[in-house]
Amino acid sequence: MRFRDYLIKFNNFMYTHMQGRYITYGYDALSKFLFGITLILIFVNIIASSGIISLITLFLIIYCYYRLLSKKIPERYKENEQYISIRNKVVGFFKNFRYNADQARHYHIYKCPGCGQKIRIPRGKGNIMVRCPKCNTEFKKRA
Repeated sequence: MRFRDYLIKFNNFMYTHMQGRYITYGYDALSKFLFGITLILIFVNIIASSGIISLITLFLIIYCYYRLLSKKIPERYKENEQYISIRNKVVGFFKNFRYNADQARHYHIYKCPGCGQKIRIPRGKGNIMVRCPKCNTEFKKRA
């Protein structure tokens, strides 16, 4: 047999073996994250040379390939959705923190004593009467 025939046989074997696997849908967000963490740990392990980091890295690599070669597609999809929801909460928290810090430089943000609605008042206006746009309650604040 020629080398080309071996390659064709190997290609056919891989094609039949990979059908119905999760990897056929491509890398999802969780897989990319896990591979990224694994690469970071490999570089840290090169510098620090720790047995614990090596074990964690090995476990992560095995888990990544387990996810990619799994035939339990709904379970892997569910894991990915849980990861995305957690990631969005964390990213959203930091985006809101940055937005609120930027707003605090230019505005005072007060809560209405009547309904709890947040009201944004420009800084440097002195003592003013603030009217809530939601419940029309008026209260005095210093801006």
